[in-house]
Amino acid sequence: MKKMSRFVVFMLMGIACCWGVSAAETVPLAIPTISARINLDGVLDEGFWQDALKLELNYEISPGENTQPPVRTEVFIASTGSDIYIGIMAHDPDPSTIRSHLTDRDTVFDDDWVSISFDTFNDHRRLYTFYCNPYGIQADLIETNAGQNLSWDTIWASTGRITKQGYVVEMSIPFSSLRFQRQKDEQVWGFDILRQYPRNLNHITSFIQRDRNNFCYMCQMAKLIGFKDAKPGKNIELDPSISTLSTQERETFPAGEWETKNKLDPGITARWGFSPNMTLAAAVNPDFSQVEADVAQLDINTQFALYYPEKRPFFLEGSNIFETRLAGVYTRTLADPAWGVKLTGKQGANSIGIYSVQDEITNLVFPHSYWSDSTSLDTKSIGSVLRYRRDIGRISTLGFLVTDREGEDYYNRMLGLDAYFRVTRRKHINFQFMTSQSHYPGQVAADFNQPEEKIGGTALDVIFQHESRNIGYWVSYQQITPDFRADLGFIPQVGFRNVSAQFILASWQNPGHWYTFMNIMPTVEYEVDFNDQLIYKSFKFIYNYRGPLQSSLILVGVLGQRTFLGNQFDTNSLYFYSSLQPSGTFKLWLNGSYGDYIDFTNAQPGTRLTLNPGILIKAGRHFSINLDHAFERFNVPNGRLYTANVSNAQLIYQFNPRAFLRTILQYVDYDYNVENYLYPRDPRFKHLFSQVLFSYKINPQTVLFLGYSDDYYGFSIIPVTQNNRTLFLKIGYALVL
Repeated sequence: MKKMSRFVVFMLMGIACCWGVSAAETVPLAIPTISARINLDGVLDEGFWQDALKLELNYEISPGENTQPPVRTEVFIASTGSDIYIGIMAHDPDPSTIRSHLTDRDTVFDDDWVSISFDTFNDHRRLYTFYCNPYGIQADLIETNAGQNLSWDTIWASTGRITKQGYVVEMSIPFSSLRFQRQKDEQVWGFDILRQYPRNLNHITSFIQRDRNNFCYMCQMAKLIGFKDAKPGKNIELDPSISTLSTQERETFPAGEWETKNKLDPGITARWGFSPNMTLAAAVNPDFSQVEADVAQLDINTQFALYYPEKRPFFLEGSNIFETRLAGVYTRTLADPAWGVKLTGKQGANSIGIYSVQDEITNLVFPHSYWSDSTSLDTKSIGSVLRYRRDIGRISTLGFLVTDREGEDYYNRMLGLDAYFRVTRRKHINFQFMTSQSHYPGQVAADFNQPEEKIGGTALDVIFQHESRNIGYWVSYQQITPDFRADLGFIPQVGFRNVSAQFILASWQNPGHWYTFMNIMPTVEYEVDFNDQLIYKSFKFIYNYRGPLQSSLILVGVLGQRTFLGNQFDTNSLYFYSSLQPSGTFKLWLNGSYGDYIDFTNAQPGTRLTLNPGILIKAGRHFSINLDHAFERFNVPNGRLYTANVSNAQLIYQFNPRAFLRTILQYVDYDYNVENYLYPRDPRFKHLFSQVLFSYKINPQTVLFLGYSDDYYGFSIIPVTQNNRTLFLKIGYALVL
């Protein structure tokens, strides 16, 4: 295996060197430097805008293919020694149809919006994108070859105003909020400007033409030249915070006395950008808390551990550096950190990320070929990660990853190598290899059927992809040995070899047709364990559709078989995912499935029906309602096994761009037919969670949160009864020097 892995790495490096890929050369546009200070008021009448770089968005890239845009958009760009200023005039023939709402940041994507993106290193590997809706509400994200990270937040200023001609947006982006090249001369950045114009169709217009035969968006971007005097400032940010919680919980459920616990949690996180592209962060008793509840998921009859996204700012800083196809790093594993230190950034062709965190508890997942177990130890551990990535050529990369988690009579250590090679404009290869060593405490090993001695394993992932306008395909191979562990990552299944492939045939149409995009994707997958016993095999036929009224439909037909506890079960099923957004007032969706499935609790075949309807209602500028329900009914040969219902409701009143009041309600109701279970169990489980939150944000770190939450539980002979309640206050402040 080691020899084969070395051979694959050297072969891929050779391919990357032999197949040089060059991006389209464009003449850089000079961005002027001005000395005036701009007042962001949503009015572009100041004289300095006449000296700015003036551009127009002349291409519709979706659904049209580089066609004449339906609306005109003018853009003005200038810089000072400390900020980039952008002014945008978004003309509209009927301003009354503009879709815009007062909302929290990062939630503007159903509205009209404009955005600007910067490839600050001009290396086609990382993109900073800043969005504004017509009221100036912000969203920001980082995009890499691994995907988009919307959870990234930085400090910048914006404003917006609807006019008789459309709307106007102004942005001010400090250089201290970006990472960029370290040089004294002028810099060249890649950039693009987009506008979303959502009506019957969701029109996207762009400053550049987009080649659908070239999947590398960043390679096609226009160029800006300038920024000679760009200064990140002292680039020191101090984020002190204080949180106080008062919690009452019953000593015994359901009739125990209330036990009150009060907790005061002061803390501070410091960030120092000691160069334009390197950031050091440290935290003492850090504010790792989150006030947004995770959306409740169906966790009944699940085979593997569930995944939840990261939302904590400390871990989101530079998180794109740690991303790999196999998730060797998953920061939600670190549940209750006491302190942390972190270094992230890029110097030339070299990207680096390092962090070390002491966790007050130790969460563990025990993966198997057919299921996963988990536990939480009330012991401290220190988790450390080292990530290094080297740019190769114009777009390829070679990476190195080390993770280490140490606790009492416990450790998990992992070493990994990964590579991304762009062979041609349409073909690319991802490769990843990891090896690990682990040791569990004796009692934990006994309780979860883990070896008492040290264990070790490897993981390998290779995928070759071809992407073009109308035809695509990919072939992948993945294997993870039974004793591989990534306790600082998210790999809930081990002990398998998987081969899969997909062919893609796509069709595009300009506006005016009954569809704007369709494709079909036949897919095959075959997976065995390390005894060559079948785990899963399937043939899938996938159909995608997008069309008028911002409608979308995905149909997936599956013919397959899956093995569980030595028995093979049919998994022939039909899945569908649909959505419709005919106006800016509401959005509808309905997902579901029907077909063969496995009762993992009793190891028997069954038939599963799932339905997931939802609606988003935006009543005026200020108020929104998001309702979502998941229904699942499972029948086995002897009749019904269970019925599950999970409801999520979110009501938000946004007073202004900075303040909102939000209520979250989550209700879970599981109804079991105990006659069809092999062991005794309670026939009913109910859970009600509620949270009321007042939020005031000046920027992502200067915040005030005041809220209340509680949990209710119920069973067959116990009515739904309150078990705990919490009142919390959190104040955070960003001091930027």
